[in-house]
Amino acid sequence: MLLPGVFILQILCFVGAYPNGAPTGACEDMVPRHGVSPQPSPAPYTLLTNMKTFQPGKPITVTIIGPAYRGVLLEARTGSNTNALGSWMLPPPDTKFLQCSGNPEGAVTHANTNLKGNTTVYNWIPPSTISPVYFIATVAQQRTVFWVNVRSTILTSVFEMNIEYLSHFVCL
Repeated sequence: MLLPGVFILQILCFVGAYPNGAPTGACEDMVPRHGVSPQPSPAPYTLLTNMKTFQPGKPITVTIIGPAYRGVLLEARTGSNTNALGSWMLPPPDTKFLQCSGNPEGAVTHANTNLKGNTTVYNWIPPSTISPVYFIATVAQQRTVFWVNVRSTILTSVFEMNIEYLSHFVCL
């Protein structure tokens, strides 16, 4: 009788969610380890940024637009690289930093399962790079209903744009 009880307890632990934030193992693949597959349908969420370009050190605001959600993992990336880029400013209520790619402020995740919505604003500080950047998120309405790889539009570096602009005149 004891053996089946231990087995059931192990299964429950395995499929348990992470109500206090995403595990660091989710940093690269964005999969929350909830024991179920992500939704196959298009996500009802959009990652909206306040800028289309970025400058190192100048904050970018990111808002997750869509239905209220309980869980989140949000990172900035460049190209096909899975490393978290830059750092996040003080996380909004009900969220916290998650160390990704060795960066203690490389990602933001939920701190609890309280509802978060369109008024939850995340602020990101770009590093010194001229590579284009995008934001990627996993958003969970509840433990068994979540979408991975929700992406923003691509932001370009102001410096990259200036280089292209100047090279146009040099090549004339």
